[in-house]
Parts: sequence; structure tokens; C-alpha cells
Amino acid sequence: MTRLRRLNDTFDTGLVWFRRDLRSTDNAALYYALKHCERVWCAFVFDTTILQPLSDAWQTRHPDTQPHDRRVEFILAALGELDEALRAKGGGLIVLYGDPVDLVPRLADELSVDAIFTNHDYEPVAIGRDETVHERLVEAGRQWLTFKDQVIFERDEVLTGQNKPFTVFTPYKNAWLRQLTAFDLKPYPVEAYAKHLPALPPRLDRQLPALDQLGFAPSNLAELNLPTGMSGAQRLLDDFMTRIDSYQDRRDFPAVKGPSYLSMHLRFGTVSIRTLARLAHEMSLQPDGQGSATWLSELIWRDFYFMILSHHPRLADGASFKEEYDRLRWEQGPEADEAFAAWCDGRTGYPLVDAAMLQLNRTGYMHNRLRMVTASFLVKDLGVDWRRGERYFAEQLNDFDFSANNGGWQWAASTGCDAQPYFRIFNPITQSEKFDAEGRFIKRYLPQLAKLPAKWIHAPWLAGADRLAECGVVLGKDYPAPIVDHADARQRTLARFGK
Repeated sequence: MTRLRRLNDTFDTGLVWFRRDLRSTDNAALYYALKHCERVWCAFVFDTTILQPLSDAWQTRHPDTQPHDRRVEFILAALGELDEALRAKGGGLIVLYGDPVDLVPRLADELSVDAIFTNHDYEPVAIGRDETVHERLVEAGRQWLTFKDQVIFERDEVLTGQNKPFTVFTPYKNAWLRQLTAFDLKPYPVEAYAKHLPALPPRLDRQLPALDQLGFAPSNLAELNLPTGMSGAQRLLDDFMTRIDSYQDRRDFPAVKGPSYLSMHLRFGTVSIRTLARLAHEMSLQPDGQGSATWLSELIWRDFYFMILSHHPRLADGASFKEEYDRLRWEQGPEADEAFAAWCDGRTGYPLVDAAMLQLNRTGYMHNRLRMVTASFLVKDLGVDWRRGERYFAEQLNDFDFSANNGGWQWAASTGCDAQPYFRIFNPITQSEKFDAEGRFIKRYLPQLAKLPAKWIHAPWLAGADRLAECGVVLGKDYPAPIVDHADARQRTLARFGK
């Protein structure tokens, strides 16, 4: 990580490389570049080392169709808005396609820039990429300057009293809150230096690529009514501010409008984490601020998982946080493969689990409570290695972020830091009864069960064939019989953990 040598360092020309920060406001790298350079160009690279695996994963599951990925569409829409915002300030966005390890140094050469500015990325693969780019730029006599932007506190900024990284969330959160100051939440005043954005060189002033030029077909993103770009993030935030007071009470119920729905925007940086944390913190201090305090806690979890990954990069190689659990023996063979496929497809016979998986497959979104329920079911009811579920979520989730996804899966599998104890095994029926009592969410994704009364919709097989027939349901035909008995599965899980 390279920093400005002195706050008064100046350069003639600079290049801002956007990655997970697709906004023109409150952006650390853009601010520092504009403040310390006379002229600043901006660029984004559609990284083929990321896009190709997405395409390959799609074609593995859907060999006869062109790849779809909502995330690629979302990024493309966000880039269009970012380009417009930069042009309104006098600049514009250079968009390239290929391997950034080659393209960024080449673009720096073409523009003859003195320094490249970008924001930190915390995943090990991205760190390796940045180190290679850094080396090439230094060889060419250029500065490489990176900044904290997507978290409030990173790496070693919040430590225990013994100057060690935390491994349990609650004490980390308490330390995080004690350390927080108004300066940590202060936005970067990009507008004050926007005059340093020059028009793009004609040879680089091109239209954004079309989706098919990136190798993808349109997904159903438009049908989901998920607003995109910076303006979309602001619309969602404005809406959430009208109901944040009820966040704590409503956030666990998938059939109601409880969450902020900002996770995809936070993932791709169309909204600043400082904006969200500042609002959450200010409102949490009000007499009726419990909803805001709970939301702030969720934002702190994000910092926590980034911190964990930075201190334990082996997690990116599939390691359990608690190394002793790498010896666990998961179910293997054709039966385990079929169980995993049933889980992926939403045909386990447990309605809440199946509805959640169908929501994921159809929309790329899954409610946070249901992420815990489905993960627990795969690992502790079906005995399938948590890594398989982690990979599936990585393929499907619009808001996929490695650190949070890995942290969540290891929590559910009881292999991670601050993990759910191995003996706390979610019962998918009682979870359904508690968090979707009337079956409203279930009926949305499993309309064949719509006529079942609340008493039976959580475990249809308990209703008996006659009652099911009265509601137009035949198990094994209209809806699957359960593929596992939860009570038996619980005992197998306890045995697996050797307890």
C-alpha cells in the first residue's frame, strides 16, 4: 500500500482506476487525485479474469444458453450514470475490456500520467492483481497511490487491548464504536476540485460497450425494479429512511418490507459506506434510534468480515477459520450430489428453504434471515460441505462479497470466527413458523401451496394426504416430500462434530 508522501505532493496528470466504487461523489481516490493533480482522467476495466469464470459457471449449469449475469448489467448501468456525472463536470469515463494487469499500465503509458489513484480492495486475488500493477507502474516511473474507501475501519485500525485482531464480533463492535469520530464519517468533497477533470482524448472517448460485446445476454434485472447507479442508491436510501425506525422489528420477516435493499449498491460502491454509517450513527443517538442502531450494527459486521479476511487470507483458499474443523467429514457421493442439487433447485420438501432458494435463483436476492436458514439446512440437515453452498451463493447473489459470504457460511457451519455453536441447529419448520407465520413469503414462490392453511404450510407432509388433496396438493407430484428428517439429521450433525 502506497500513500502520498506529503499532503502537498502534486502531479501534473493522474489516472483514477474505479473498481468497487462506481460513484463520482464522496470517493477517496477521486478526491485525492483531483486535489493533487492538475489533470485527472478516470477509467474502469471490465476484467476478463472475473467475467470469464462467471460465463463458465453459467454455461456449466445452462449449456445451451448465452450467459446472463445481473451483476454485469448492474455495473454497466452504473458506469453509464458515472460517465454522465463525470462529463457534467468536464471529464468522462474510459471503459476498457481485458486484463487490468496489462491494460492499466498500458493506459497510464498512453496518457503519460504521473500517478495512478485507486481505492483498496481486500480480497487476496485482488491484492495480488494490484501488487502486479503496482510493480509495472513503478518500473515505468509512476506513482501508485491507494486509499481506504469501502470500509470505515480496515485491517489493523481496530484492535484488542493486546494490539491483536478481534475474532469475536461483539467486542469488535464495541471497540469500533468507541473509536469512531465524526472525521471517520466525513464525506470527501470531490466537487471542490472537479475543475481538474479534462475532456477525454478523442481516441479514448468511446461509447460504453453493449452487454453482448461483453459476452452476456440480458438478464431479468429490469423486471426486478432494482434501481441502478448512484441515483438508484439514493432512491432506495430515501425510502429506507422513512421506515428505518421499524428496522429492528421487521428485518427478520421476509414477507414484509424490512431491509434497506442497499446491499448491491454497497457492494459496487454506488453509495458511500460513510453516507450510510453517518446516517445510521446519527439516528441511533436519538431516543427512538434502536432501528438505526441495529442497522449500524449490520454495517459494522461488514467491516468485521473485511478485517477477518485481511488477517486470514487462507480463508480465500477454502480453509475453515477454526482449523480443527477442516477434518470434518462431509457427505460424499451421488446421494450428497443429489441432495445438493435439490437444495440448489428449491425442491427439498421444506417450504421455507425451497422458497428462499427459488427467490435467489429468480432474483439474485435472498433475505438475510433466509441466508442463515438455507445455509444451516444444507450443512446441518443435508451434511453437505459448506464450501459448496458458499460457491453457489457466489454465483447467484447480486451482492456477492467474498468476505461477508464466507463469514456467513462459516458462521452457519460452526467452523468460523464468532460461529454459531455446533449444537444450535436451525429447525427449518420452527424458523418458518416464527418468521413467515402466515406463509406469505412461501406462497409467493411456491404458489402450488397457496391453498394450504398456515397450520400446514410449514410442513405439508404433516397434513396427511387427504387434507393435502383438498388443497390441490399431492406430495411427490405438486411438491416434493421432505428429502431428510430434521430430527435424524440433527443427530448426525452432532455425531459429525464428534460430540
